[in-house]
Amino acid sequence: MKDMIEISHLNKHFGEVKAVSDLSFRVKEGELFAFLGINGAGKSTTINIMCGQLAKDSGSVVIDGIDLDKDPNGIKRSLGVVFQNSVLDKDLSVQDNIKSRAALYGIKGKEFSDRLKALAELLEFEDILKRSVGKLSGGQRRRIDIARALLHKPRILILDEPTTGLDPQTRSTLWRVVGDLRRNEGITVFLTTHYMEEAADADYVVILDSGRIAAEGTPLALKNEYTGDFITLYGIQKEAIDSLCMPYEELRGAYRISVPNTAAATELIMKHPELFSDYEITKGKMDDVFLAVTGKKLIGGTEK
Repeated sequence: MKDMIEISHLNKHFGEVKAVSDLSFRVKEGELFAFLGINGAGKSTTINIMCGQLAKDSGSVVIDGIDLDKDPNGIKRSLGVVFQNSVLDKDLSVQDNIKSRAALYGIKGKEFSDRLKALAELLEFEDILKRSVGKLSGGQRRRIDIARALLHKPRILILDEPTTGLDPQTRSTLWRVVGDLRRNEGITVFLTTHYMEEAADADYVVILDSGRIAAEGTPLALKNEYTGDFITLYGIQKEAIDSLCMPYEELRGAYRISVPNTAAATELIMKHPELFSDYEITKGKMDDVFLAVTGKKLIGGTEK
């Protein structure tokens, strides 16, 4: 697969603060790529450099085959960006917000009407086109932010914590749309999020800590490397679980044992088959990976 984003030895300092330090990664075409880290880890700095809003100190940025140093405007046509904070004009209607953005790309007349109709259907906002953005709910505004980013049919969609504060229905709609775009148009999605269940669905994950890559890989590879498996046993007495001489957590109507990996779980079950009549094995979660890698919990994008 083609590399849609190529970041090599990227550096950006603000005085003594190393916001991004020798950062290198690749994003493949059609991939859902998750970029994780607490606030201050370097995520927004990297995105702002990619979008041409912030000058880098050194390193290279190539997006969709275009070198940032040689053709920054060309890169902007390949990117659609949904920023963490809405950039819509609250005094304008939904339609006028999108129309003013379309004008920057020379999209007007019938081309604009057709594109607006398609986006309104895709993101389900046909009934609020005439309403001012200031009167919309947070979820409705987020749908318009996404429409604005998709107007010029970008090849890469950057989503900077897109679902923060959204209701479950709007989050579901957003991910349905993203899934449709990836399947039908082959769009590449670059995601930052503090919802670890969203990162778990990514094709590839990079975890940043203090401007550097602390870990990277597929969600499964990261779970295998940084967390173990859990065996949850049901319908068993405390005395029986104590007989295993292993650390466990007591749950409502069950006990959960932590084991290093699936092989260890299998060995334990085969050694004590009489105890494992009703059980399930689950892998650690991305929350566990993030904590193991950084020593920090990711809650609302901040360190806890």
